[in-house]
Amino acid sequence: MTPGSPHPTLILASASPRRRDLLARLGVIPASIVAAEIDETPAKAEVPRVYAQRMAREKAAAIAPANAHVLAGDTVVALGRRILPKAEDEATARTCLKLLSGRRHRVLSAIVLRAPDGSLRERINETVVRFKPLSDAEIASYVAGGEWRGKAGGYAIQGSAEGLIAWIGGSHSGVVGLPLFETRALLRAAGFALG
Repeated sequence: MTPGSPHPTLILASASPRRRDLLARLGVIPASIVAAEIDETPAKAEVPRVYAQRMAREKAAAIAPANAHVLAGDTVVALGRRILPKAEDEATARTCLKLLSGRRHRVLSAIVLRAPDGSLRERINETVVRFKPLSDAEIASYVAGGEWRGKAGGYAIQGSAEGLIAWIGGSHSGVVGLPLFETRALLRAAGFALG
């Protein structure tokens, strides 16, 4: 963009307050926040990376604004080729945590920026996370706290689960749900004025 030209308008296609808060760290406040209602069922034999990218694209496509950019993202917790679900009940959260206990897993955070003309800019971040071996008491305590609700893989790294994570290689913000390095690059390429 040339100096003095207006900033592009941005719509965040997410109901996640964490993505909104992360975007604010870049100094970007979206003009509006609209949850994208899509079917998030993985396709048969779909691998985690492809699934994350497809979800981000579909979320961006589900929002149809005029004269605005749409930023959408999707975060997937993967154990090998297995996509762990978003935990909606305690049993699922407990199962996920038992699977992740003492093991490394990948968190894939895909982002898509759709321009008003429909063109897409895309990036994906992959972070490796390892939980300490978790006792039944630690799992029960974490599940009782409720932070897992609606979270991929049954945990939120920005909460008390961070005290159970022995090692992380990659982007902390990507695990939270919006990789800031990649997001900043997409927004700058689209003409957003960022520091």
